Amino acid sequence: MTKNSRRSHDAFFRWLFADENHLRALLKLSAKSNLEIQQFLAAVDPNTFVRIPDTYSNVDETGEADLAFRVNASSGDHALVGVLLEHKSGPDANTLAQMKKYVNSVMNAYAQSHSATQIPTVAILFYNGKVPWDPYKNFPQYPEYFHNLILPFKAAFVNMTQISDDDCLKCEDVATAMGVTAMKYAFNSKKLRGALLQFKGRVQKLPPAEAKNLLEKISLYLKEFLDDKVLEELNVAFVSIGQKYGFVSAGDVFRQRQAEALAEGISKGRKEGLSKGRAEGMKKGMMAKTRSLAKAFRNKGFSLEAIADATGLTIDEIKAL
Repeated sequence: MTKNSRRSHDAFFRWLFADENHLRALLKLSAKSNLEIQQFLAAVDPNTFVRIPDTYSNVDETGEADLAFRVNASSGDHALVGVLLEHKSGPDANTLAQMKKYVNSVMNAYAQSHSATQIPTVAILFYNGKVPWDPYKNFPQYPEYFHNLILPFKAAFVNMTQISDDDCLKCEDVATAMGVTAMKYAFNSKKLRGALLQFKGRVQKLPPAEAKNLLEKISLYLKEFLDDKVLEELNVAFVSIGQKYGFVSAGDVFRQRQAEALAEGISKGRKEGLSKGRAEGMKKGMMAKTRSLAKAFRNKGFSLEAIADATGLTIDEIKAL
């Protein structure tokens, strides 16, 4: 990744797939529709993935590569293979130059530190952008056989949108399945909510800390792609999980703001009560804040029924605001 392109979506990819178990699940999902990944998994022992440390930083997100691993070749004899993972959410003309740099600065350095002349490297690019793109096709005017001949590493390309929803639902690793689903539909809010909600029951079975962390990370990732209204609707849909695990969702925020508004109304009412009567002042202050809050959330697109249930106003009163 270039310095200017380091954003939360890359941090989410690194956070999730730095875990070797999630990586294996991702590759197995990808292999169902990607011949290159099928061939790669057949050539290595997937149970031997080990991350090469310090290829990126969790703190400032700088480093040489998104993720780097070593894995044993399936032939045994302690034959090691280097694996670079790169993620893009849009076309990037610098991708090939970056990945060549990664091979030199990460894999060659690793080989030298382990008394080896070189280590065969496979670079896998995961892409979830809105437009078709494959940077490995350097010579599109030639037959496909020649497209990636100039690369100093074995190349594989995974368009994450081609991983099927059905395969994600069948995936035993719910974090990987939800992560892939979120990335698949980051640019398609209409499908995103329904696709993610299919995992609701499975998330509830995760350990509390794990579920809370996963929901927070997905919400942070999607914040870059979705407008506030869509993100709030998605968080509200997961509100029962969020409340259980302490995850602050849009629904929680709504209730908190309502409580704060009512408290402010009471305070204002007390002040007005000095001149107009305590009871009347409290009532006016509470009603004014309640109406203001109801109008704000109506404008955000919340249903009239939900606002009426939360504020005590009638639907007609909300419509008239």
